[in-house]
Amino acid sequence: MKKIQALLFPISFILLIYSQSATGQSGDFILLPLPQKFDISGTSGLKHNDIQYYYTVQEIDLPVRGDLLKNIQATKEKSKAQIIFNLDESLELRPEGYRLDISETQITITGKDKAGLFYGFMTLEQLMEDAKEQDVNLPLCNIEDYPLLSYRAIHIDIKHHREKIDYYYKLMDKLGKYKVNAIILEAEDKIKYERQPEVGSADALSINEWKNLCNYAYERNIEISPLVQGLGHSSFILKHDKYKDLRDNPESDWAFNPLDPKTYEVQFDLYLDAIEATPQGKYLHVGGDEVHTTGRGSDMSSLELQLIWLNKVCAFAEEQGRTPIFWDDMPLKYAGVYRPMYNPKLTQQEVDKVWEENEHKLLEFLDQFPKNCIYMRWNYHAAQSIGNIKAMEWFESNGLQVMGAAAGQTRWALMPQREGNMENIRSFSVSSIENGLNGLLLTLWDDDSPHFELYMRGIIAFAEYSWTGEKRSKEDIKSAYRQREFSYTLANNEYAFINQLEKPVAFWKNAFLIGNKRNSLHKNKNPIDELVIVLPDVNNKGEWNSIYTDRLDEATIVLESCNSIAAKITIMKSQAKHNIYTLEVYEQVNKLVRFTAQALLDLKTLDAAQNKEQELEALQIIKQLPEKFNELRRQFELVYSKIRLLDKPKDYILDQDHHNHLANQSISFDWQFYAEMLFLEKVNNTIIIKTK
Repeated sequence: MKKIQALLFPISFILLIYSQSATGQSGDFILLPLPQKFDISGTSGLKHNDIQYYYTVQEIDLPVRGDLLKNIQATKEKSKAQIIFNLDESLELRPEGYRLDISETQITITGKDKAGLFYGFMTLEQLMEDAKEQDVNLPLCNIEDYPLLSYRAIHIDIKHHREKIDYYYKLMDKLGKYKVNAIILEAEDKIKYERQPEVGSADALSINEWKNLCNYAYERNIEISPLVQGLGHSSFILKHDKYKDLRDNPESDWAFNPLDPKTYEVQFDLYLDAIEATPQGKYLHVGGDEVHTTGRGSDMSSLELQLIWLNKVCAFAEEQGRTPIFWDDMPLKYAGVYRPMYNPKLTQQEVDKVWEENEHKLLEFLDQFPKNCIYMRWNYHAAQSIGNIKAMEWFESNGLQVMGAAAGQTRWALMPQREGNMENIRSFSVSSIENGLNGLLLTLWDDDSPHFELYMRGIIAFAEYSWTGEKRSKEDIKSAYRQREFSYTLANNEYAFINQLEKPVAFWKNAFLIGNKRNSLHKNKNPIDELVIVLPDVNNKGEWNSIYTDRLDEATIVLESCNSIAAKITIMKSQAKHNIYTLEVYEQVNKLVRFTAQALLDLKTLDAAQNKEQELEALQIIKQLPEKFNELRRQFELVYSKIRLLDKPKDYILDQDHHNHLANQSISFDWQFYAEMLFLEKVNNTIIIKTK
């Protein structure tokens, strides 16, 4: 049956598009996420600005609205109202569901619950946006809608920087619009902890500031729960002198000693403050990933030590009325069943063999796995692999709760790659829906800290797949993203520049470097000589071009692509009705990448100079590179700083950076440009000074 439905869908989608444009008054109404049922039968008599009054017989408040509906007024005359709304728990829809019907002169919104009523208004707001922009009437339509996953959470990771607080409020508005209903907040030191004040950084938000944001989010049906890293990933705590005695390895700030009672005194204090800062949260994410501990040389295994820690923190979470969430990777690694999850080529038989040989290592400790915990199965590249599905089934079959975690950003620098990781998001969403799981988390790591606006396409894809399932193609979702975020005039594929920018950004990362070294430049004692590419020798013309032929060929392609992207962004900025700032951010990314390609080609011109006159012309251009870069950086930082705090506080203590996180490598915003700075220093020392 599912296969038949999948085959029929493209036809129904074509009919939907036709029904929207069959009459001269119809517009292109594209909703995100796509409702479960969306039937358009014609054009109503309602313009967007005709909607001024609402009516309800129930004693319920209007839900939060967007800009187009924020000024509507109540009326006691039903015939005068353009919107009639109510709650009806008997609706045969899932929780958070709603019905929205637009007739000739009235709009009826019925929510299954308060969340459903809110989402009905958010859907109406999208229809009104399209009608206003296209100057058409609202469609005659019937919408029946509900989510296929009940918990649709994104991860906000601010361990290496934070945004200005106004941005977070605007983000809550947008997430509510797209029906994301939860956030896992990885705040680390960005809470002003009151019980352990040394941990909070100078730029941290107070508990009350976080509370206020959580309250605002909750009004938009978004529940925020904290993630306070524990056991491992604890450098933000253990870097401080006060806590060094709690380290598992005295020389490393990575992990707590799970056998030291004071470990739990500190962790529980941080949990209490984080719980207080997120009053509506259902969960407490305790972390627990990527860590091996010895208990200061005890004879206990790493798995046994982790389960001791996990049981203590899970019991504490339960005492506080929170359900603990735990990254599940380490027990699976200790048992030897981890690698099949990331090898989609393995057959069922091969995966089963790995489990047959190693499952006993897990079963030996099964009674020690807390039953009140959700084991979060994160997989950012191969969610549909047999090994990954097998691991999730193991937790479920042994009476343990499991939830998946996809990713919209992993370790990509400057901007997300792989279409915002849409395939991973799609496959994990579909798998979670088909297996009847409660929800899904979209992780958005700040390790290499791209601008948060560049995560938005992946977030919107997640909102679509986790609510609706797989009913639209990736290209249709991207088109819908451009329409909803910018303008219906920009929905066409000719404006699909984001995919086009991915390869240039991938080239940019190490274009000035020997090997894939941008993330580890700061750990090399002599990076200019050892990690920055060699430069042309004016006394050996042509040799440099010969060495870097492939790189220079790619730079030529990248430059052409950047020029094409720049032209598209310019057009889009002139036509966009919303989110011009997002385009400005992409514009700065494109300019930085373009500078890199152009600089390499400028060096190529110098190396290829046939006479002194050509050489002097090339040298003059190269001498301008530092000035061009400084202006580029100034503009880049000007745009980013509109919403982001670029520099860490002056007294901030950088940790040992075990995983080479770009955004963790300087107090200032230098980390973003470190490779360019080293390259230009080498250009100055090797070419400019020597040719004066």
